[in-house]
Amino acid sequence: MSVDRVGLYTTSIGLSLLLFRYLWRRSRSRCPPSPTSLPFIGNLFSIPPGHEHLAFAKLGEQLKSDIVYLEILGHKICVLNSAEATSDVLDKRSAVYSDRPNIPMVMDPTLMDWSENVAAARYGDLWRSYRRILNHWLNAREVTRFYSQQEQQARLLLQKLLSATNKPQPFEYLKNEIFFTIGSLMLQLAYGYKPRDPQDRFYTEVKLATRNIVEAAMQTNFLVNVFPVLSYIPDWFPGTGWKCIAREWKMQQERAKNEPYEWLKAHVASGTYQPSIVSSLLQDHKLLSGFSSLEQDKRLKEIGIVLFGAGTDTTGTFLINFVFSMITNPEVQTKAQEELDCVLGRGVLPKVLDQERLPYIRCLISEVFRLYPPLPLGKHDEYPMQIIKTTTTETMTSKKGRLCKSFILELFRKYLGTRATIRAIGRDVRHYENPEVFNPDRFMNPEVQRPPVFGWGRRKCPGVYFAEVSVFIIVASMLATFTFSKKRDAGGHEIVPQVELERNSLITELKPFEFELKLRSEDHMQLIIEANPDTE
Repeated sequence: MSVDRVGLYTTSIGLSLLLFRYLWRRSRSRCPPSPTSLPFIGNLFSIPPGHEHLAFAKLGEQLKSDIVYLEILGHKICVLNSAEATSDVLDKRSAVYSDRPNIPMVMDPTLMDWSENVAAARYGDLWRSYRRILNHWLNAREVTRFYSQQEQQARLLLQKLLSATNKPQPFEYLKNEIFFTIGSLMLQLAYGYKPRDPQDRFYTEVKLATRNIVEAAMQTNFLVNVFPVLSYIPDWFPGTGWKCIAREWKMQQERAKNEPYEWLKAHVASGTYQPSIVSSLLQDHKLLSGFSSLEQDKRLKEIGIVLFGAGTDTTGTFLINFVFSMITNPEVQTKAQEELDCVLGRGVLPKVLDQERLPYIRCLISEVFRLYPPLPLGKHDEYPMQIIKTTTTETMTSKKGRLCKSFILELFRKYLGTRATIRAIGRDVRHYENPEVFNPDRFMNPEVQRPPVFGWGRRKCPGVYFAEVSVFIIVASMLATFTFSKKRDAGGHEIVPQVELERNSLITELKPFEFELKLRSEDHMQLIIEANPDTE
């Protein structure tokens, strides 16, 4: 090879590298601050270790920016580091930031094939039809029809908690009964069905389907979510056991959707049904006009299962976090009980309509949401919003196809995906004085903003009014009748629970902690018994 040709090749390679470097820097010059990046892998190794909602909060602090830009294996991600930036993008530009990406394990017809799931549905006519139905039944006016069911479930929970007062380790019992109470309420809301116990088939099947879709949506649980081409690998190829899992989960979610729906259809036909959202929609409701019978069945099955899935885990998790907060802040618990006794009287159980008369209880609930949000990386939108248009916000340039959500993102063990943070927004010193201190009184000031635990924009949780009532009536009922306190060791010293997460998950799932559950008095036990005359 001649010297001239070698020189030509060397020059060409050098110019190509310079051009690549120029274009790479230019593409990032219009982006917000970003940590150290490497070609091809981007910021993969610049993400702090640990739980994602903590790691990325630290990253935002290090870069001192409300908007952070990340690029991981070619996926461009915008991180909004404040409530203001979040609202500006996800509320004011909700027409742009309202889509969902295609997650192969969930959406692919050869795998779970759950593309019509309400939470996973892409922004379009299908999603809008779901939203119209949910908004119609779950708006502030309509949810009043469910108040009696919510009060009844709260009283049944009190009855079950009587047994926990004799248990040396009541955590698991309390957790199971709380989750079953919420699950029962959601099954009644959806189908008018009342499960008898936590082993009920409908309850266990729907609960399992909800857990499976959350697992399937997490990118590093299944590499097909990171590399969609893997879905084309033949089933006989070694290492494709995940395809069998997908098919099993597909059959399981079909059972979870079909069985309670067919049960309800049979009872509607015989006239023996209990009023519910799906039973009303089954009876020639105008919201389903224009759909064929087959399409109506498909829509109603998805509506039924999402009502359970969207409400059970988050509400149940909140109530466990509430119990933890009362154990570690006994003075707050005492103040809340004093408000209940003063306003309602010691011999009265609270009702939903007492909310306005109990401002401290409402502030206490907001403080639990702020300090211990059930979903620290976003309200139960299991999938990131995907930009469907082109928009520019301050110094951030967002192009079509770029995954974006608020404040913090979970990169699913540093690989891929986004989540909005609520935990970090709730600890913003610009809005909350001494943010690590549990202080419900801060919300007595109407100018202090409530934590955005129900999301933003068009993807905001449509069940917000129902959830708020459920949380209030259960919290107020437990405070009115029971006291949660620290347990003492053999030496008489108090055991102070610590915030320890069970796993790196979308949900703030606390590890079991020790405590004592006591009735406030014998009169309160009688009050609970009288409130449940039909209980065996």
